[in-house]
Amino acid sequence: MEQFANHIALTGCMASAPEYSHSNHGRRFYSFFLEVARLSGAIDRLPILASEELLAATPADEGEGISIEGQIRSFNNRSNVGRRLIISVLAEKLAVTSAPHDNRVTLQGIICKDPVYRRTPLGREICDVMLAVNRPYRRADYLPCILWGRCAQEVSAYPVGTPLLLTGRLQSREYIKLIDGAAEQRTAYEISAITAELGELP
Repeated sequence: MEQFANHIALTGCMASAPEYSHSNHGRRFYSFFLEVARLSGAIDRLPILASEELLAATPADEGEGISIEGQIRSFNNRSNVGRRLIISVLAEKLAVTSAPHDNRVTLQGIICKDPVYRRTPLGREICDVMLAVNRPYRRADYLPCILWGRCAQEVSAYPVGTPLLLTGRLQSREYIKLIDGAAEQRTAYEISAITAELGELP
């Protein structure tokens, strides 16, 4: 396993037509949503970023099945509007497919905030972890992860700076945020870990 890993493989349904997002170093990027079904039947609606070249090489229409390989990226929203941490999938490969839905993530990084351990009203153990995953040019993505059961117990005891290797899935979750007394519906994105183990120190 490489020292810092950030890989996601998704197969799902293109749920919206690509719309222009931004330009970076002369390249134009477009955003759209991909809907991926879980085994439970719930649907994760995930934000995707793809370059104009990638979309032109593999044209896909809204409603079609597509597979994506890429990385999970974070962006710090410095405006006072919306979420502070913006999570999206940067597509590196794209293909039209009729394959079953799939959602697989591998991350290796460093715990960068104290883990938060809690129990649900039904007694299920949960641990929230923020993982800093390096990328080139001394930048990093800060990715919220959630662990369950024994993994939650073990990781809750790890201090900031611990290297961690996770596998799991990227999921979406609706929640209500009160802003100036008004309820606003928002969507959070997090990696739901299936396995977690100590990684390698840089």
